[in-house]
Amino acid sequence: MKLLFTYIAVLCSFMLKAQQTPAQKQTKDFAIVGATAHIGNGTVIENSIIVVRNGKIDAIDSANKLELNLANIDVVDAKGKHVYPGFIIPNSTLGLTEIDAVKASDDESELGSWNPHIRSLIAYNAESKVVESMRPNGVLLGQITPRSGRISGTSSVVQFDAWNWEDAAVKVDDGIHVNWPESFVRGRWWLGEDPALKPNEKYAEQVTELTNYINNSKAYNTGDKTKTNLPFEAMNGLYVGSQKLYVHVDYENGILDAITFSKTHNINMVIVGGREAYKVANKLKENNIAVLLTRVHSRPNSDYEDYDLPFKSAKLLVDNGVLVALEASGGMERMNSRNLPFYAGTTAAYGLTKEQALQLITLNAAQILGIDKHYGSLTQGKSATLFISEGDALDMKTNRISHAFIDGRNISLETHQTKLWQRYSEKFKNQ
Repeated sequence: MKLLFTYIAVLCSFMLKAQQTPAQKQTKDFAIVGATAHIGNGTVIENSIIVVRNGKIDAIDSANKLELNLANIDVVDAKGKHVYPGFIIPNSTLGLTEIDAVKASDDESELGSWNPHIRSLIAYNAESKVVESMRPNGVLLGQITPRSGRISGTSSVVQFDAWNWEDAAVKVDDGIHVNWPESFVRGRWWLGEDPALKPNEKYAEQVTELTNYINNSKAYNTGDKTKTNLPFEAMNGLYVGSQKLYVHVDYENGILDAITFSKTHNINMVIVGGREAYKVANKLKENNIAVLLTRVHSRPNSDYEDYDLPFKSAKLLVDNGVLVALEASGGMERMNSRNLPFYAGTTAAYGLTKEQALQLITLNAAQILGIDKHYGSLTQGKSATLFISEGDALDMKTNRISHAFIDGRNISLETHQTKLWQRYSEKFKNQ
């Protein structure tokens, strides 16, 4: 038995060891020449030139308009290729759990129901093998979000090429996450109850409990604070406007109640999930509330819903003027986060244009997360966080990335998966 435990410990340490070496800071100017540049705001520049200096985009325009002396800078020839802003994955547990079966590597949730003071950032593992596997698909930034409880904790935004969480941080403690009470619950079949959906008899009580918590934390933060209350202290950013409240809710009446809640307490809110957000799109638009839309590759929840509702929900919201970005939470969400560009591609197949779909994972996501001043589009003065693909980055057949940069640093695209691909691609060549 002792030998077995030793073997498991050695195996886990092997699986958890760092595989990546973060890229060095940019030291020399470079230009990406000839690519079709997808700006991220709906604009496309054919035959572009992008000049990167000190980690930022120094110039971007058509090669027909921009006259530059490229003699003293490195040139990346991207003729026939496409360049995109780095994709952004919101509401993710990347870096919080590595192996589900190894408890020591699982740090995505905390005990208790009221944890606004729990900060995901300090638990983020910048050397995660799962995190590095995002980069070959162009997913270069993410909002790292805790799970469980009524108030899960505080998220932060990171970039995916760093030695540690301090280096990774892009926006620290950007928002607090609330799991809104469910309007309907399923019976507990293991207790002999009917597993069908039924109204949650405690819904009003649970909403009142959340309201009381908000009121008490407001009172604390406007009082003399003679006795320190860390959870209440952590809520203050919501009331002074430095943080957003991310409300995880799917159903129509819950979304409407959450809108009323945010207006009553004057809190800047974002809906996360929002399966039925399309039903109240006018209310969301009217109150300037954005949506981080649930995973596109999913099934309808009810028999009466269209079979393709998850695929076209983004268009239904966009057409009504709602600011929308895509997220990938749910089963195997960490692994599925790498499919973010292909979720966007599906929304293009169901009504959005390719550039509108691109915005869902670039500029829209940056605006919702509050990082659009530096990220989310290929714009002069913004961070040179971008990548070059041989084809359409929203199409899994053609999204083959040749170069990726974070803040102008030429990052490695090697992962455990690419090593396996290289190994087995050679297996039958000489047989």
